[in-house]
Amino acid sequence: MNKILFNLMDSTMYLIRYGCLVHCTFEYVVDFVVCSGPSMEPAIHTDDILLTEHISPLKREINKGDIVIAKCPTDPNRQICKRVVGLPGDKIRTGFASFLVVPLGHVWLEGDNKNNSMDSRSHGPVPQGLIRSRAVCKVWPFRDISFFRKNE
Repeated sequence: MNKILFNLMDSTMYLIRYGCLVHCTFEYVVDFVVCSGPSMEPAIHTDDILLTEHISPLKREINKGDIVIAKCPTDPNRQICKRVVGLPGDKIRTGFASFLVVPLGHVWLEGDNKNNSMDSRSHGPVPQGLIRSRAVCKVWPFRDISFFRKNE
């Protein structure tokens, strides 16, 4: 009986350690994100799966051209996938003859499919603290596996 109890406790501890390792990896290092909606077409389509990393946003090392996953500024329960178009201090054209300077601590995010994207053109600059991760590569569908380059 003691041996069974010992094996059960040993297995439980193994599962707890493994579970903590997996949780920390996906929360703080890398993650997989399933995209939805047409806002990033043609680069990213609905149901594409991206490998993302969490280190760049934490170190504030996001650059123009990066594709990022962020909490939606208007609905924090949703995530958005957009491209960084402007960094703090950048002058962004917001209309035919109007410009805006991206404030400190914010970025300007836009979808590649400008005619079908709710982005900074709708809700303004996005606080950098809402950026959760940076897309590294597309891993699904297999025929489209590719790494993302800046200014793609």
